[in-house]
Amino acid sequence: MQRDFSQLKNRKFDVLICGGGIYGAWTAYDAALRGLKVAIVDKGDWASATSSASSKLIHGGLRYLETFDFKLVKKSLAERHMLLQAAPHRVWPLRFGVPVYKNSRVGSFRLKCGLMLYDFLAGNVPITQKHQHYSKADFIKHFPCLNPFELTSGFTYLDAQTDDARFVLELIDGACSAGAVCVNYCEVSELVEKNGKISGVIVQDKLSQESIQVDAAQVVDTAGRWSPNFQNDKDCCRLTKGIHLIMPKTVTDEALLLTAKSDGRVFFIIPWYGLTLLGTTDTNYDGDINNIPISNDDISYLLNEANQALKSANWTEQDIIGKFAGIRVLQQSSRDNPTAISRDWVLATSPNGLLSSIGGKLTSAREDAAVIVDTLCTNLGIHAACPTFGKVFPWLIGTDYQSLLDTSLAQAAQLGIDKESAVWLVRRHGNRVSNILQLCADNPDLARRIRPELPFIMADLVFCARHEMVVHLDDLLGRRLPLLILAKITAEELEVFSKTIWVVG
Repeated sequence: MQRDFSQLKNRKFDVLICGGGIYGAWTAYDAALRGLKVAIVDKGDWASATSSASSKLIHGGLRYLETFDFKLVKKSLAERHMLLQAAPHRVWPLRFGVPVYKNSRVGSFRLKCGLMLYDFLAGNVPITQKHQHYSKADFIKHFPCLNPFELTSGFTYLDAQTDDARFVLELIDGACSAGAVCVNYCEVSELVEKNGKISGVIVQDKLSQESIQVDAAQVVDTAGRWSPNFQNDKDCCRLTKGIHLIMPKTVTDEALLLTAKSDGRVFFIIPWYGLTLLGTTDTNYDGDINNIPISNDDISYLLNEANQALKSANWTEQDIIGKFAGIRVLQQSSRDNPTAISRDWVLATSPNGLLSSIGGKLTSAREDAAVIVDTLCTNLGIHAACPTFGKVFPWLIGTDYQSLLDTSLAQAAQLGIDKESAVWLVRRHGNRVSNILQLCADNPDLARRIRPELPFIMADLVFCARHEMVVHLDDLLGRRLPLLILAKITAEELEVFSKTIWVVG
């Protein structure tokens, strides 16, 4: 997967997609698989905004049951089930524990009813994937990190986890393989109209500063908070901010869904690359969309709530390893509380023909993108059914996942790669892992971990730099490998990384 701005020149596309997050990536992949001539551009890197600032979950949204958003929950659970089957390297099961305390906002009976409904909406799933109830003693055995004070019992239920930035990247690579032209750091500076309808765009290569016109029969806006609709009409949608903190390891194979004592909101404590992902907040936002602040109040809120829930963490700001903030684009609502606003999605059509994606979730983006491509096909007079439901992901095509995992773990052990790092290699790269193992075979020094506490090896860094359309160091260390949020990287380490990539690559 290599960046090539020149591929946009002297061609007419059926569709040009503006925005390389999860909605743009699914739309490009779907449209290319249906035979459309597709181009997708982003003014930054792939998944460089909201789509790499999520809670890294593929989930139905248990809390949406409280707002009776059953349709969204059922849709998301169906996608979750499908993704677990079609992309076991990209989406893996993660059970969540929900403690019940003496004065919990949602008591044991009500929570039991909600989890039964959650299981029902998930459809015919195995008994092992349904919720389970535990006594206080048994629940503490599952989650010894929890504060047992006034704990009465607990439940666990199934959802799933992913690496959101790599999820997007794999779809972009799949779109490239299906014939799409995919260019990051390429900004749409102007919409070109003919007889009142969009006929193309002016794009600028952010590296060379060259500007060209790209003709396209249809243009889709998946730019999120940079959407022309939002820029021209601030009332067309709503922005909310969510922050996450990376903290020391607390949970390992299971996560926690907790209720904040201060305001009753839910938040997560999630295992993430051997550390803890703590989040998220949900507050209205009307500030700078390019520079999202993480305030002291945001940090204090999460730390205070986590410290009350955990037995002996006593986290302070000094314990924070990394942090990131994201902006959700939601449908407009009269409700003041952001948590009460629907996460459902809508496709808006402007008078000039621009199609704009508004709202939505990481989990349900594939189904929404299918609606976008259905609309494109109708407008273009093309008859082609959506091919993405249940389709094996690009980096697992022609491969049995369990066999790949077993073989890769055995080969990695022979090369001196520890098991945890090897498992993450398969999750991150699918069947391309053989290329990384070959790098280690050719240069044994690349089998060592980048950082002792993190399951990344040097060969992963080299492979990503060489093959994953990296333009800036931030692309490599922020999204291809999330090192910048999982570790406090020193200048000396950055120099070592650069030298390794230069010498090997």
